[in-house]
Parts: sequence; structure tokens; C-alpha cells
Amino acid sequence: MTASPKTASPKTSSIVMLNRASGAALPASTPGTGLGAADLFASGRDVAWSIPGAAAGRVAFAGTVEIEAFPYTETMIVLAGALTLSADGAAGVTVSAGNGVVVARGTRLRIGAAPGTRWAFYAGTAAAASVPGVTLLAADSALSPSDAPPAQVLIGPAPQCRSFNAFTEEASELRAGVWDSTPYARISRPHKVSELMHILAGSVDLTGEDGTVHTVSEGDTVLVPQGAPCAWDSRVHVAKFYVVQEAAG
Repeated sequence: MTASPKTASPKTSSIVMLNRASGAALPASTPGTGLGAADLFASGRDVAWSIPGAAAGRVAFAGTVEIEAFPYTETMIVLAGALTLSADGAAGVTVSAGNGVVVARGTRLRIGAAPGTRWAFYAGTAAAASVPGVTLLAADSALSPSDAPPAQVLIGPAPQCRSFNAFTEEASELRAGVWDSTPYARISRPHKVSELMHILAGSVDLTGEDGTVHTVSEGDTVLVPQGAPCAWDSRVHVAKFYVVQEAAG
């Protein structure tokens, strides 16, 4: 089944739905609070989860802003509309719905958003050394074989997994990229990282500590905090964008 929306404030210890492609209602959050005084998207930013050093949620924005030094490292998964980004005066690149981009802390940037543009975000907000720049996340990235989950947590055969890590910020232990896998199931265990997942293909059931099953399908976005108990059960091929952070706060 799909979890029913609940009233909630930004939280740290349970699975949080950030977007439903179907337009279904989401848990309550704190729209318009932003990520601090330097957040140019504050009025349209809807923070659904936050801890010291990281936050995730949704943004609705249309217009153009110029930023001398982007104040944090933000991954933006475009849900509707399009973003055009020009870093340090270079030619602009357009990120359409279904694709994403990582803007590193300190990047000199011009961002334009078409009317109706929305994105899901994961922001590393703690001060951390970073190499300024813009890194695209493409759904059709070439993937290479990667490790399956450990045998001791699997229920049934090991899957075949592939991935492409497009961005790494070493100082904050934040990574972003693309991953896919054949079907598999694993037991509930504390999630090893804080992870934003945006499903590109397929569907997976994520079961939280209280037994609630979150069915996450193509176009949906979810946040699993570090340490949150979570089981995985996918019965079809699944592909996703991921943003993971091993040490936030």
C-alpha cells in the first residue's frame, strides 16, 4: 500500500516523501522558511526534512537570480518546467524535468527558471570546502557494475547493480549520481547514510520502523535519513538519482 499523508514538521528519524508524481498530498512541512539569510529561493522553498548541516524538500520558483557565491551545495532534481544555469559567465545549460544538477558551494551563478518550475532538493548547508561548479545529473548516464547489498541483509538472490557517481564533495562526504538494479528484497536495517532518492524507472516498497509501507514509483522523490530503519522490496527493475551524505551536521 501507499502511505497516507500525515501532519509533520521537518524530522530526522523516519522516511519522508518529498514528491509524488501523481500529485497526491504530501506530509505537512514548513514552506517559505528557506535555508538562511542567503537563500534566494526562500519564499518558494518548502523544507520537509532538516538536521544541522543538511536539509531536503521542494522549491517552486520562476524568474532569474544572480549569485556571486552559492551559499551551500544543492542538488536540484527538476520535477516540472526547466532550469537554465550559467556558471561563472559560461554558456547556459538547461535542465529539463526528469533530470538534475548539483551546484557546489561558492559557485558564481546565474539561474533562470521557466514559469511553473519546481524541483526537489537536497542541500548540504554546513560550511565545507568545495570546488565551485555545476554538475549535471542525466537519467541516461552510462552506468558501471557496482556492489550489491551484503548477503546477510538480503532476502533471496543478490541483485545486479550498476551506478555512476557524478559528484563528490569530500569535505562533507556528500555524493550524487545515478543507480539501477534488478529486483531484490532486504531486511529492515538502519540506513547507513542520509539519502534522497528520485525514482527514474520502476517501483520499490520502503518499509519504515513503524511498519508503514511507502510505495515509491517513477517520478516520486523520497528522503531516508541516516539511521532510520528501512526495508527495501523491489519486484521490478529500479533506477534512481541519489544524493547521499555520510556525515551531516
